[in-house]
Amino acid sequence: MRARDPKLGRRPLWAIAWLLALTAVLALAACGGDDEVGGGGEERETQVAESGPARGNLTISNWPGYIDKGPNGTVAEFQDETGVNVDYNEDINDNVDFFGRLRPQLEQGQSGGRDIFIVTDWMAKQMHDLGYLQEIDHDDLGTVFDNMLPSLREPSFDPERKFSVPWQSGMTGIMVNTRLAPDLRSVNDMLDDDRYSGRITMLTELRDTVPLVLKADGIDPEDASKEDWLNAIDRLQQAVDSGQIRDFTGNEYTQDMANENVVAAIGWSGDAALIDNEDVEWRMPAEGCTLWSDNMVIPVGASNTAAALEWMNFVYQPRVQADIAQFVEYVTPVQGVADVLRQRNPELAENDLIFPDEEFTDECSTQPDPPGDAEDRQEVTEAFQDLVTQ
Repeated sequence: MRARDPKLGRRPLWAIAWLLALTAVLALAACGGDDEVGGGGEERETQVAESGPARGNLTISNWPGYIDKGPNGTVAEFQDETGVNVDYNEDINDNVDFFGRLRPQLEQGQSGGRDIFIVTDWMAKQMHDLGYLQEIDHDDLGTVFDNMLPSLREPSFDPERKFSVPWQSGMTGIMVNTRLAPDLRSVNDMLDDDRYSGRITMLTELRDTVPLVLKADGIDPEDASKEDWLNAIDRLQQAVDSGQIRDFTGNEYTQDMANENVVAAIGWSGDAALIDNEDVEWRMPAEGCTLWSDNMVIPVGASNTAAALEWMNFVYQPRVQADIAQFVEYVTPVQGVADVLRQRNPELAENDLIFPDEEFTDECSTQPDPPGDAEDRQEVTEAFQDLVTQ
């Protein structure tokens, strides 16, 4: 368990940075409306990403392990076919942390040198509501909207797909070392079974961790009250105080799983392919998972929107998306990929983590926001902030 000194209030450096980022989010929340981070900046005229010939340099920010960057991978193929030079960065570890680092530049109408970044549904909406994202013209994304899965066309956070294009979808559940914890299949096991004391991690993402605790308590996250969310956070606090939970992490939990520092973690479904340990697998919690998408968005100030739009169309070709699915093993947003994989790799074409059916996800919930008005959401967010940064 990480060191704590209650008298000095010591925190590891990552926690201080995360706290500052979340404080910035909450400061915006206090300034406006009913949205969690609504308001807070000057009202901006809506920008629409400009199309045109794809040339020059394209800078992308993404999460680790979310594409094949190798000499024969998707990035190289795009460069070869278009002549566009891609600066591809794996510099997103957590939505709040990434937003906090980028927000001062976005507030000034600058993109931080990026043309595309990939953020989760809720963060994409908050950035758009703040005026930090450009909108997209569907006529410029014919391949995208011809091939996008129907189930992803009208999400609640962006029902007309004005500003977001799904990159990959996924499920939040349990990442388990099957040799060290063969029977662990429930979030309750993670929180209560003292055989795993000090060898459990949870995610710093509020909407990933707390809903799974709610489900473990028999509460549907989509119907939960503010008090339910706060009680779930209290339950996590008890597990921290007892030493059951070792840490709260972003994407770096994958290294802890690879090194066997932990036996189980709240984790994202496709990351099992990223973890260099053959004993590790992603498991559907007995209580069900949460479902989400990460989305490509174009920030204000992006210098090469034409290349950004070209990239979006490129990766929505079924043959290209099949390459991505084969590498990342997340839920593909593109129709026709299963047909391609049946020719290449029939086993992957039947993989529930890439092509989950309704029966597989029957007990799962769409990733929810905390309930209530802006003040209620802020109370829940601050309670979770206090937990993960102590």
